[in-house]
Amino acid sequence: MDQENQYLEDKMKYSVDKKGYYGQFGGAYIPEMLYPNIEELRENYLQIVEEPGFQSQFRKLLKDYVGRPTPLFLAERLSETYGARIYLKREDLCHTGAHKINNTIGQIILAKKLGKQRIIAETGAGQHGVATATVCALVGMECIVYMGSVDMERQKPNVERMRILGAQVVPATSGSQTLKDATNEAMRHWINNPTDTHYIIGSVVGPHPYPDMVARFQSVISEEIKLQLKEATGEEYPGYVLACVGGGSNAAGAFYHFLDHEAVKLVAVEAAGRGVDSGESAATTVLGRPGVLHGSKTLLMQTTDGQVVEPYSISAGLDYPGIGPIHAHLFDTGRVSFLNATDEEAMNAGIELSRLEGIIPAIESAHAFVALQKLGLSPNDVVVINLSGRGDKDLETYIKWGKY
Repeated sequence: MDQENQYLEDKMKYSVDKKGYYGQFGGAYIPEMLYPNIEELRENYLQIVEEPGFQSQFRKLLKDYVGRPTPLFLAERLSETYGARIYLKREDLCHTGAHKINNTIGQIILAKKLGKQRIIAETGAGQHGVATATVCALVGMECIVYMGSVDMERQKPNVERMRILGAQVVPATSGSQTLKDATNEAMRHWINNPTDTHYIIGSVVGPHPYPDMVARFQSVISEEIKLQLKEATGEEYPGYVLACVGGGSNAAGAFYHFLDHEAVKLVAVEAAGRGVDSGESAATTVLGRPGVLHGSKTLLMQTTDGQVVEPYSISAGLDYPGIGPIHAHLFDTGRVSFLNATDEEAMNAGIELSRLEGIIPAIESAHAFVALQKLGLSPNDVVVINLSGRGDKDLETYIKWGKY
């Protein structure tokens, strides 16, 4: 019985509490005009997503539309290079090319059950925008995606994919014109259209219940890893799970079912940009401190008087000035080890994976592979890397980089 109580206590250690907090991080710091929107979600989301009818529809779409389960691939040449058994969780093979669709499928079903007529979203690298436009086309719902002007320029293929799918793509022209600013614009739209609009947030950020809701939808990743690893090795639990982190939805999904098993080492890799001390970085756990960003208390990069510091990364999906509150808590408790990778390290890792395994990763995902050089792995170590997206969208950036 004591063992069971300890297990439940460990499980609660990393779960959201009734007030929407992970330890000291989380909550819902929102303007009064957003209160009805958030309350409607908070009061209904658990009941809806736990309904057998919801789960049946969600699982069926994940299987028949998204293409799940995604493979767990033993990367033999990569394993030989780094002296460990390295498996890749192939989220890049999901419909639309990344893990983002897992969450948008869940949220579009939820929005329909709440009687919403319009969907808004923010996007950085464009993958969440494409995934949102995709599910809106699937169910026939109006879709508006906010995207920073800078990101629109460097992610043109994804912008056009969204438009082909019928979405309206609205440029965010304030601030750094990237993900943070797109999120600001989406929040403003939601405040002005509270009753008929659902905001599909793409990461484990924002006010409660979004971080928990997105993590639940993405937890299918670690659920599958356990089953697939058991089949491949006889053991459910790897030595390491690696993932890149911006806001952190792919990492939240990859870590979810391993959090209460302390023997599994969880490693998150942030974008160091041109270097942690260069002034052009997005390494939040190194450079950030507690504050409120986009409706939740978390770690974020800010000046001494609380102004948000503009992040930078060559990767459009990682240049966010904070991390999700679940990751802030996992950093705070030491449950997850946070590393960082510079632009150069990430690009080189992306080229290396392409050459060794014939897989061109999204630049976001390439950051996770840099950890292989820093962990001191041994031949008996089993490592799972969440390959969260494919590199098609980043071809122009790879070409400009040119070092291949």
